[in-house]
Amino acid sequence: MKKIFYLFTVLVILASCNKLNIQPNSIIQNNDIYSTPAGIQAYMADLYSYLPIEDFKYSTQASGSEGDGGFNQFSFIQNLNMFTGEEVNREVNSEGNASDNTRYWASAYTLIRNATIFINTLPQYKSNYTTAQVNAWLGEARFLRAYTYFALVKRYGGVPLITDVAEPDKLQLPRNSEQEIWDYVCNELTEAINLLPATSENRGRANKYIAAGILSRVGLYAGSIAKYNTIAKADPATGKRVLGIPNTEAVRYFKLSYNAALTVASGPYSLYRAVPDKAQNFYNLFFDVSAANKEVLMFKEYSLSNVVHSFDVFAIPTQMQGPNGYSSYMNPTLDWVELFEGLPRNPDGTLKTVDASTGKFAYYDTPADFFKNAEPRLLGSVLVPGATFKNQAIDVRRGIYTGDISNGIAPFSGSLPPYPVVTNPYPASAGISAATNKNGDPAVTLPDGSKLQSGGASGEFSSRDQGTITGFHQRKFLNESYTASQVLINGCTQPWVELRYAEVELNRAEAALELSALGDGGADYKQDALTMINDIRDRAGATLLTDVGALSDINVVRNERRKELGFENKIFWDIKRWRTADIEINNRVWFVLNPIYVAANGKYIMDKRKYEGNSIFTFNVNQYYEAIPTVEIGKDPKLIDNSY
Repeated sequence: MKKIFYLFTVLVILASCNKLNIQPNSIIQNNDIYSTPAGIQAYMADLYSYLPIEDFKYSTQASGSEGDGGFNQFSFIQNLNMFTGEEVNREVNSEGNASDNTRYWASAYTLIRNATIFINTLPQYKSNYTTAQVNAWLGEARFLRAYTYFALVKRYGGVPLITDVAEPDKLQLPRNSEQEIWDYVCNELTEAINLLPATSENRGRANKYIAAGILSRVGLYAGSIAKYNTIAKADPATGKRVLGIPNTEAVRYFKLSYNAALTVASGPYSLYRAVPDKAQNFYNLFFDVSAANKEVLMFKEYSLSNVVHSFDVFAIPTQMQGPNGYSSYMNPTLDWVELFEGLPRNPDGTLKTVDASTGKFAYYDTPADFFKNAEPRLLGSVLVPGATFKNQAIDVRRGIYTGDISNGIAPFSGSLPPYPVVTNPYPASAGISAATNKNGDPAVTLPDGSKLQSGGASGEFSSRDQGTITGFHQRKFLNESYTASQVLINGCTQPWVELRYAEVELNRAEAALELSALGDGGADYKQDALTMINDIRDRAGATLLTDVGALSDINVVRNERRKELGFENKIFWDIKRWRTADIEINNRVWFVLNPIYVAANGKYIMDKRKYEGNSIFTFNVNQYYEAIPTVEIGKDPKLIDNSY
C-alpha cells in the first residue's frame, strides 16, 4: 500500500472550540488574550489539539525527524493493536519492534511549555473572572500538562522535568528519576481534581472526574512498574535512577489508582445500557457521546468542517469498500476472539474446529452458526464470518472443499497442534478450490448447478492484497451508517473514546487485587474487585463470577481488560507495564479461522491455523523502555540514553 502522510495544522478535540489561526507564541505576545473568556477558550483549544491521544490518527509507522512518533498520521493500519495479538493486517510482517516507532518528545515539551505559560500568566488577570473560573482553567492546564508527562514517562522512564517557560531546545538538563516524574504526574492530577469543577465547561473538556479517571490509569501504571519491573539504570552524573521505581512504592501507587477510581464512582458515571440487545448496545456506546451516555468521560470529536480521519476506509470489509479502494486491514486474530465465552468447544476445552471424538472437521450450517452462542460483547466488537452489517452478510470464505466426504474431512496440514505454519495450506490436491483474486474467483459449480465464489466477497485470496487474512473484521468504531460513497479518505467523523467508565472500573478492580496481594488491609478489596468485574461482565452478556474465589489469579482481571478494551490502544501499554510482553510476544504467529464451504453437503468447516503469511512477532526486554530520540541527545549532552 502506498504510504500517505497527512499533515494538518490544528487538531481540535472539541466541537465547541474554535479553530486557531495563530500559534500559542503569538497569543502570549498579546496578553489581551487573557482578558476575555473567548481568548482563553481559543488558547485552551490549541492545548487540547496537541494532546497525545493515541487515536484513529495514531500509527506506529512513522517516527518523525524530531522523534514525535506516529501521532496525527494518515492511516491507522499499523497501530499498537498489531503487536498484542488483538489484530493484524496484511502489511505488517514480522515487525515486533513497535516500541521503536512510538517515540514522542519535542512536541511534548512544546505542549508542556505552552500549558506552563498559561498557568503562570492567567493569575495576572484573575480580577476579570470569578475564583471558580480561574481555578477551573488552571486545573485544566495542569491536567493537560500531567497527561503529556504521562505520555513521556510511560515511554522513557525518567525525563527532564521542566516547570518553567524556558525554550526546551535551549535547555541542557539531566533526566529526573522515573519516580520523580510519576510523582509529579500524580500530584498534578491530584491538584487538577481539586481545582476542576464537576462538569466540563464544554463538551470533551476536562472536569474533576476525568482527571480522577486518568489518575486511576496513571497510578495503576506506576504501581505495576514498581511491582513488576526489574530494569534499573542510574545517571552516573546525578545518581538518580532514571529507569525503575523501588518496589516499596507499589502499594502507594496502587492506592492512588484505587482511590481515584472511587472518586469517579462518586460522580454521575455508569456503564452504558441504552438498548436491550447487548451486542448492539456495546457497539453503540462508541458512537453515542451525548449527555445521555454516562460511560464516556473523555473523547476526541471529529467533524467534516474541522478535523477528520480515515478509519472506515481501511477497516471496512472489501464488499463494502468506498471509492478510494483499500479495505479489510483491521483483522482481529483468533487468539483474541478465543478469549470470549460461548464458542463451540470439545470436552477438553479446545475449539471445536476438529471434533475430538472423530478426529475429523466438525460441520456448521453457516459460518455465523459457529458464533451463535458467543458472548455478545464479542459480536459488538468483531464482524465474524456471516455477521450482518449494513444489511449485508459478511461473505468470507477461504475456499470450497470439493472432495469426497463419505468418511468425513480429515484435518489439513497445519490444522492440528502444534499448528506448524503452512504457507500454501489449501492446494487443489487436497480437494480445495481456493480463491485467487479479489472477486473471490474461481467460481465453483455446486451439486445443484448453482455457482459459488471460492473466497466470498470479503475473504482472503492468494495474493492477499484485499480481504481479511484472519476471517474477521473489526466492528468496534466502524460506522454502520455510512454508505459506500461516504467511505472516503479523510471523510470519517466518529469520535475516539479515550476514557470510559468501564476502564475506570477495571482499573479499580486491578488495583484492588494488587493491594490485596500485597497485604494492604485498607478495604475488602477482593469483594470490590468482584463487584466491578461482574458489572462489566453483566453488561457484556458474559457469565458472572460466583464469588471471590474466582479472583485468585490476577489474569482474571487482565483478561477482562483485553476483552473490554480491545482495539482501543490500551492493551499494548498494559502488557508493557505488566512486563509480560517479552513472554507473550515471543516469536508469535497469530491464529486465524478460515471458513471453508463443503460442496457435497452445503455446510462449512472452520479451520484454525497460524497465519499462512507467517508474520512473526517478537518483543525484546530492551523494548520496555524506548530509545530516547538521538536528535534530542545531540541537543542535550546531559541527557543519557536508555541502553541497558
